[in-house]
This record gives sequence, structure tokens and C-alpha cells, in this order.
Amino acid sequence: MTSILEVEGGHPLTGSITVRGAKNFVPKAMVAALLATTPSELYNVPLIRDVDVVSNLMRLHGAHVDFDQDRGVMRIDPSNVEVAQRSDIDALGGSSRIPILFCGPLLHRMGEAFIPQLGGCNIGGRPIDFHLQILRQFGAIVDKRSDGIHMSRPAEGLRGTVVDLPFPSVGATEQTLLTAVRAEGVTILRGAAVEPEIMDLINVLQKMGAIISPDTDRSIRIEGVKELVGYRHTSLPDRIEAASWGAAALATGGDVYVQGARQPDMLTFLNTFRKVGGAFDIEKEGIRFYHPGGSLHSIALETAVHPGFMTDWQQPLVVALTQADGLSIVHETVYENRFGFTQALRQMKANIQVYRECLGGTPCRFGQRNFYHSAVISGPTPLQAADITVPDLRGGFSHLIAALAATGTSHVAGIDVISRGYEHFLTKLRQLDARVQYVDD
Repeated sequence: MTSILEVEGGHPLTGSITVRGAKNFVPKAMVAALLATTPSELYNVPLIRDVDVVSNLMRLHGAHVDFDQDRGVMRIDPSNVEVAQRSDIDALGGSSRIPILFCGPLLHRMGEAFIPQLGGCNIGGRPIDFHLQILRQFGAIVDKRSDGIHMSRPAEGLRGTVVDLPFPSVGATEQTLLTAVRAEGVTILRGAAVEPEIMDLINVLQKMGAIISPDTDRSIRIEGVKELVGYRHTSLPDRIEAASWGAAALATGGDVYVQGARQPDMLTFLNTFRKVGGAFDIEKEGIRFYHPGGSLHSIALETAVHPGFMTDWQQPLVVALTQADGLSIVHETVYENRFGFTQALRQMKANIQVYRECLGGTPCRFGQRNFYHSAVISGPTPLQAADITVPDLRGGFSHLIAALAATGTSHVAGIDVISRGYEHFLTKLRQLDARVQYVDD
């Protein structure tokens, strides 16, 4: 399959699609299964590339993974976990950042772990050293070599510690949880991320036998236990994918029902969607997003950790803001390089300027570091078709939305990266009457 998609724009997206489990939760719940002595079953699992990568990494380590793709049911048996070949780990894991989260469970199960150089979207710093420092605090022996990072567990095992996060990092919170649950003693995590996906991971670990107590001040207390058992759990739906389809409906003047979307996880997005001029109906099994007619409204928006406006929501929404009356201001405070995707939008005649200054209500940690982390969008500007290349997962879906909203036929290269986080996205586009097809490179 070629990675260039031909998109005939200018047609509203209309119809119904379904979202399944969250990309930012399911792979982490899969890794958690390695901590158990008995099999686990995970439901509502999406068919996305990150799930495929983690499945294969787990198989390399001796776990048996059975995935019923049609039903979205995965069964993981970790009984025979073993040391994997480093070359195999490197071949599979180099395109993802997930392998770093294998370390805690593998150190508990086997006494050693290895991770290759890590990939992922180029949207800003996700420092591996931060993860390594957390593992060292538990007592892990970390050895950086030319082929990757080798870790081992001391003879007395990993021990509870106090982890103070300078920023509520999702990855660092996950790392701490997955390591602390079987470390001897108590771990105190301060400044933790509290996203819905984090809380669902805590739900999974509690089902396995962990003792985890979140507090209202972003601190989490974890009491280590000697043994964990398998779980049965249904993943929360993917609120990023749901919001992406909502933004696509708004940008194209369409009407999209997203089955599986859940209001409690999307309160902040829904408030902003309404302020911009979009409309939605909360129904029993999902949310209908639609453009009610009339003009869209410019807004001032600042991304933040949960319960603020999610950084992964801003890119698709920026496309819709190109069609709003007046000046919109977006201040990105989570990832410093998240506005690279706007270059393609400018190529499509959007009027977007990016700035190093903090244009939000309060200065952020990027304000004095020379990053272009604020954007001003002037609209409405009719988008024009162009030949563009996908930069990363969320920026790529935003490019796709722009092509769907633009006048004329666009060619979007590198489109396959979207499959990392959007299940059957081409099928869903066709369900919404989008005029898309793959073409020869």
C-alpha cells in the first residue's frame, strides 16, 4: 500500500463512526500484564500500530498474546516471560517510545531489561534520562552503551522511593506506577499526571492486587506488593480520536456521530468546541458533533495537563480555527515543538503566525527557551488544496482534516503514520462520505 492519499476536499463529513480503546492507555495496560503471574484479558482494544508493536515486543519476551481484532479482545499470558534478543528488540521497538515502560516490569520479573534508541513523534522533549533517573531511584543499575540501555536489578530487589516530578509528565507517572507496585516498601509520587488514561491504568493495577492511593494534590501513594495477578478490564474510549473527528466535522461543515465518545473525559474539549461555534448532542452511546451553520468564533486557548485543554486536541482544532472570524490565539504549554504542522496549513493559504513569546494568560516553562510555542490564527481563510507531507501522528490527522476542508484535490504523503493512533481511519473516512483514495507514489 502506498503512503500517498488523494483527497478531494470541499465536501462535509457526514455519518457515523466508532472509536475504541485509547491509544494512550491500551499499550500501557498491555505492559502491566507482564507484572502478573496469571493471564489478563483486555477489551475494547483498537487495531492500531502501537498495539501491534507492543504485542510483538511482548511475544519477543516470551508472553503469549492472542488478539481477536474483530471483537477487540486481547488475552495476554505472561507465564513464560524471558530475556529477548537485543537485536529483535531494536528492530521492533526503535519506532516507538513504549519500550521504556517495559523496564520496571522486566526488572521485577527477570532482573534485567534492555531498551534500544527510541522513536516517536518529533513534537518536543520526552527525555529518556528522566525515566532512567526514576528507575535509578528504585535501585535499578543503568548502563548506557552504544547499542542501547542495559539495566539490572540489585540482589535485594527494587525498593520504594519518593519521586518528585517537576512537571506532571504522563510517561514519568506511568513509569513510576509500573515500577512501584512490586517494589518493596512505599513509594510517594508527587506532581503526578492525573489524565483519565492514568486513572484507568491505576484501575487495572488495583484489579491486579496493587495498593494505590491518589490524593487531591497530584500525589499518589503506592504500597508495594509481592505478587500481582491477571486482570479483566475494558479500556476507556479514545478521547483524542473522538475530538479529532469532532474537529473534522466542524472544519468541513459536517455532522459526525462518534459512537463510543464519552462526555466525562471530554468536558474541556466540549466547552471549547461550543465556544468556537460548534454544536454537539450527548447521546447514550456516543456524541454527535456538527456545524450548526453561521460563523465560527475566534478564541484564546491555552493547552495544559488534565483537566485543562489537552495538547493532542489543539492541532485538529487549529484547522477549524482557520475558518473562524477574527484572531485566535493558541498557547502550547505541554510540548515545545507542536506547531510544526502549521507550515503545511500556511501552504494551503491559512493565515497562521507562530511566536516564541507566551501569548497565553500566564508565562510557561518554554517562554525563555526560544521555542515557537504560541500561534495566532487569522480567519476565515478558505483553504486551498496542496501536496503536503505528514509530520507526525496528530499533526498528520490535522493535515488530513485541512485537505478535507480545502477546495480542490490534495495529495497527502506519509499518511500511514496516522495508523499509529487512528484505527481504520481510511474506512471511517469513507463511512463519512469523504472522497479519498490511495495513489501510486
